[in-house]
Amino acid sequence: MPFEKISLLIAAGIASVTFRNAGKLNAWDGQMLDELKAAFDTIARDEAVRVAILTGEGRAFSVGADLNWFTPDVPTHQFRLQAREAHDFFDAVEDLEKPVIAAINGVCVGGGLELALSCDLRVTVEEARFGFPETNAGIIPGSGGCSRLARLVGVGMAKELVLTGELISAADAKQIGLVNAVVPAGQLMEKTKDYAAKIMKRGPLAVGMAKQIINTSLNVDAASGRALERLGQSILLGTEDAQEGFKAFREKRPPKFEGK
Repeated sequence: MPFEKISLLIAAGIASVTFRNAGKLNAWDGQMLDELKAAFDTIARDEAVRVAILTGEGRAFSVGADLNWFTPDVPTHQFRLQAREAHDFFDAVEDLEKPVIAAINGVCVGGGLELALSCDLRVTVEEARFGFPETNAGIIPGSGGCSRLARLVGVGMAKELVLTGELISAADAKQIGLVNAVVPAGQLMEKTKDYAAKIMKRGPLAVGMAKQIINTSLNVDAASGRALERLGQSILLGTEDAQEGFKAFREKRPPKFEGK
């Protein structure tokens, strides 16, 4: 499908998705969600893509839903339908068996931060601000802002951010584990692609398996998590990539993984 509110560029194994609604601080609506879904469907199906990067144009990563599209004024069933559309996309990003890195170029609040939480790694510029101001409007961050945030930064800090509605700096976001790295604005994509390059040197099947097991282990007991690790490892040991990895180790050379 043609893209108007996002762009998708695939090159050298990296898929870069960029929000293109800078005039509204990259707020998303139904059209943007549809375009994002189409882009990530392409990423999921393209075997040449090893890592995806999500970023924005202008001075914001995203402020979340455009209130002209997503408001509590619509009938309750329609509101739930719109919420489900956002939830399904965020879940798809989290479940994608390819790492997704959020390159946070500016303000990252509300639904924009919820989308960033669905990504695997988060790199941000120093000027960015983070938070969930929803309680100021009498609502909550209802698309993962409570649940994913608590898993990432802990219950106490999640409650502080959500209940106060205050924004925090990039430095504070790094301190609480909300982001992985903070860099000057001019180094954002360099640092993000550095992460991507490191990941792309690893076995893609192993990377995808590790992501799935880590995510799933958050929702099961510890013994079940270890069982998943054993099962995942037994599957990977039978792959051509594992054979290549062991062979390369013995031959003291970089492995050449093919995702098989």
